[in-house]
Amino acid sequence: MEGAAQERKKRIILIGKSTAGKTTLCQCINHEELKYHKTQTVQVINKNMIDTPGEYLERTGYRGALIVTSTEADIIVLVQDATEAGTMFPPMFNSMFAKPCVGVVTKADLASKEQVERAKKYLKMAGAGSLYVTSAVTGEGVDELVEKLHLM
Repeated sequence: MEGAAQERKKRIILIGKSTAGKTTLCQCINHEELKYHKTQTVQVINKNMIDTPGEYLERTGYRGALIVTSTEADIIVLVQDATEAGTMFPPMFNSMFAKPCVGVVTKADLASKEQVERAKKYLKMAGAGSLYVTSAVTGEGVDELVEKLHLM
């Protein structure tokens, strides 16, 4: 686009418990083969997705690393596994960040309607604004998420 300012892709940080589906969601967004691997360190994918280890949320002593890493992001994405009975997000978790915060429910294909609603409730209590229900396996909700967050 010569002569016109091209809109920069938004940079997001994905925060969630281990096995919540953060890395799998990144793979799905990038049309990669879904292959589980444990995220050991912060990883930047396609220059616009910051994938964080679940331990940064699970261990309160590591949460400072999320705050520091989030300075590189435009949008905070809280990721909640729909099949998980509880949540690691404390109420108003978003208040740690001075940025827009959205919630993503993952593994919708494995969950009942009640489980999905519970996951949405957890994300709302954590302070997420917009909510997206997704499945990396079926692709449900992923295109809408990508479009709304201007990731591609």
